[in-house]
Amino acid sequence: MKFIKKQTQAGFTLLELLVVLGIIAMLAGIVGPQVMKHMGESKTKAAKVQIEDLAATLDMYKLDVGHYPSTEEGLNALVEAPDSAKRWNGPYLQKTKVPLDPWQQEYHYVSPGEHGKFDLFSLGADGKEGGEGEDQDLVSWE
Repeated sequence: MKFIKKQTQAGFTLLELLVVLGIIAMLAGIVGPQVMKHMGESKTKAAKVQIEDLAATLDMYKLDVGHYPSTEEGLNALVEAPDSAKRWNGPYLQKTKVPLDPWQQEYHYVSPGEHGKFDLFSLGADGKEGGEGEDQDLVSWE
């Protein structure tokens, strides 16, 4: 007696693949904007933390040197000893250069500041004064 094997193909039909792709596209359309919104919020929070850390580092600099770096010396005085700093005990930052804000722009530093001993701020994602959301200015004096 001879047995005839019935050959079946394993796999997905084109219709099943299209349904799965449609579901994935719908989920991406719903989830994608939410992820991007939270990514902007996280950059803002990271900038606030960096500003607080840099402000604390500037306070350590003042304890050693006796004054905050001038506007001209800038935040670079935390990494390299300026000529005016006789008791400089740095570098005060772990890295060999001053960090950039989360939008890859330099932090702005003014000393003496209009709002306190020094003003340290980032102009946000748009790089311009003012703004809301991710474009808002992040400052050390608030």
